[in-house]
Amino acid sequence: MDILLIAGLWLDGSAWDEVALALRELGHRPVPLTLPGQGDGSSSATLDDQVAAVLAAVDAAADPPMVVGHSAACTLAWLAADARPARVAKVALIGGFPTADGQPYADFFEPRDGVVPFPGWAPFDGPDAADLDEPARQRIASAAIPVPVGVSKGLVRLTDERRFDVPVLLVCPEFTPAEARQWIDAGDVPELARAKHLEYVDIDSGHWPMFTRPAELARLLAEAATDR
Repeated sequence: MDILLIAGLWLDGSAWDEVALALRELGHRPVPLTLPGQGDGSSSATLDDQVAAVLAAVDAAADPPMVVGHSAACTLAWLAADARPARVAKVALIGGFPTADGQPYADFFEPRDGVVPFPGWAPFDGPDAADLDEPARQRIASAAIPVPVGVSKGLVRLTDERRFDVPVLLVCPEFTPAEARQWIDAGDVPELARAKHLEYVDIDSGHWPMFTRPAELARLLAEAATDR
């Protein structure tokens, strides 16, 4: 099965290198995506540009793919389900939740000169980064790609309620499945509250399991791709 892999803020497709290798060994076809504004020298890329790139990858897949989003890119995966509800086989969300219609994509940090640079590790102190040693932190930070403000402040537009029929797997790294259920039941994640086929799976990691638990993450994704 084709498995499209979309990393979160400041990351490009290379973030999935180890996960992709493991997925291939498990018999799947990983497709790590590097989107407009991710290292191509353009700071003018928009959220619409990134959505278009994801949809092009969905359309290019031989069969309906599973679309995987990490962190902020969970919203990109969900936008793919909204735009292609009959074409996306499943959505897997890692360490994040879909942004609601009409809200900014990822307006979490202040931009500078038209981009949002990596803010350093202080905002992620605690469970998010507890499993990253110093070399890993330096490696991630040195490769971080500033996010164009046209992406981070782009407004999410969801239009097709058939997205709620697409099966969803929520991978819970720095939070537990019980915490995620509590947030969803409380109305904090309205999009997933309406998902008709929602599963949860735990992974003992911080916010970036593609770096700290790549083999385990690949196994979870492969099992989700097989169980359709």
